[in-house]
Amino acid sequence: MKTLLVSLFALFSTLAFAQTERFYGYAYDLRSGRYLYTEVHEQVIEQGRWLRGSIRYYDAKNQLMGSKTLDFSRNPFVPVYGFELPPQGFSEAILSVDGDRVRMRKTKKGKTENKTIDIGDDTAADSGFHNYLLAHFDDLMQRKPFAFRFVVAGNLDAYSFRAKRIDDGEFDGRTAARFVVEPDSVLRWLVDPLQLSYDPASKKLLEYRGISNVHDPATGKAYNARIVYPAEPPADAPKPLPALSDSGD
Repeated sequence: MKTLLVSLFALFSTLAFAQTERFYGYAYDLRSGRYLYTEVHEQVIEQGRWLRGSIRYYDAKNQLMGSKTLDFSRNPFVPVYGFELPPQGFSEAILSVDGDRVRMRKTKKGKTENKTIDIGDDTAADSGFHNYLLAHFDDLMQRKPFAFRFVVAGNLDAYSFRAKRIDDGEFDGRTAARFVVEPDSVLRWLVDPLQLSYDPASKKLLEYRGISNVHDPATGKAYNARIVYPAEPPADAPKPLPALSDSGD
């Protein structure tokens, strides 16, 4: 009986701390400012940890372009995930995270490739790099740069990156801490850096600038986008916005 009560208490404690957060992201072409697509996020947070979730992507006419599912239960920085753009016949995934091994898959134009690589404690992948930045947020705020490896399942490879703080900016009338993430190799001269703005108090992501995982249907190439996460929808966001859940809740 005592064991049962302890188990029930543990279960109810977990449920009490679990919550689902739903919000939008609004993506614009980085150069022209043209509205590209809407992100619909759902994140399950348990005891302050982003455990799993999903993202749906809608074009400027509210047509579903693709979707992503994420599971951080095996590793807080390297999720098991699947990303699909069905109209373009493209998908990428991390199929498994087993200790220091990651198995990936990419499908493009009917061709599927798989690869397994080694990872370490200094490794992040896909949306897990947001978690990795948060884990080093205090160091970044104190202008202490750090290096890490970034797994790109769409390339079936991992690369050396570094993150550092740059001058603060402004977002919705308030100060935003800005960080740059760039290749820590000769790729720095070939690949544009990523720039992220965070609320310094809440550590909430406010804006992302850089290469997107969503592809332009006209070219098949990834967008270079500015994605914002404001409290209220921008004036040029589609109306009505897609539902915040698949059930329309």
